[in-house]
Amino acid sequence: MSELVIKNLHVNINGKEILKGLNFTLPKGEVHAIMGPNGTGKSTLAYTLMGHPAYEVTEGEVFFNGVNVLELEPNERSILGIFLAFQYPVAIPGVTVANFIRSAVNSRRRAVNSDDKGVPLLEFRKEVKQKMELLKMDPSFAGRYLNDGFSGGEKKRAEILQMAMLKPEIAILDETDSGLDIDALKIVADGVNTLRGPDLGVVIITHYQRILNYIKPDYVHVMMDGKIVESGNSDLALHLEEHGYDWIREKVNGY
Repeated sequence: MSELVIKNLHVNINGKEILKGLNFTLPKGEVHAIMGPNGTGKSTLAYTLMGHPAYEVTEGEVFFNGVNVLELEPNERSILGIFLAFQYPVAIPGVTVANFIRSAVNSRRRAVNSDDKGVPLLEFRKEVKQKMELLKMDPSFAGRYLNDGFSGGEKKRAEILQMAMLKPEIAILDETDSGLDIDALKIVADGVNTLRGPDLGVVIITHYQRILNYIKPDYVHVMMDGKIVESGNSDLALHLEEHGYDWIREKVNGY
């Protein structure tokens, strides 16, 4: 079975240790949620997995499909099949959503085969249209400049469209629900649910249980102080919503 395996991961940023021996396994085909209070290292985990240079791995291993992910550059991790949906997507004025995605798709194709001429334009347009229909997006969205003047919900929908077109094997959604109203949240959740299946493993990083009302995870994990300290099924998220994190702090600290 293909799976992302993280063992004893320690990560520093600006000389401060954030991840402190994190262990985590995500089999492809499953959806796992990682929850926890601010400052526990959830986003640090996401950026470390994609190879952000500001995050220094001091100890531990990360393997996917038998490959040591930590030895790869960020673009090589993408080629391997890992995708990150950002919490705060960056605007790129002058570059349309469609052109950005086509460039990304062609870059991955050429990385696999240097002789690849890229996806033919008509074939690309047809697939984008199909994916946008699947995600219930207006076709005009593809012609807009990427994230330029987009609402929070539109930015997150653009991320899900990228995921649909790039077809990763592992998708990390870093607080995708952040700043979304209930309608936008439902649209994003519907998109993820449409794409989930045996060929895709998903990590949902979130503070709140509300997105898990619409995307039911196979497992929920709680992070505190740079480690995963509690795991369970989707009922764990409901328990956190009702009781907060203090009961886990008490359990971890032994009182």
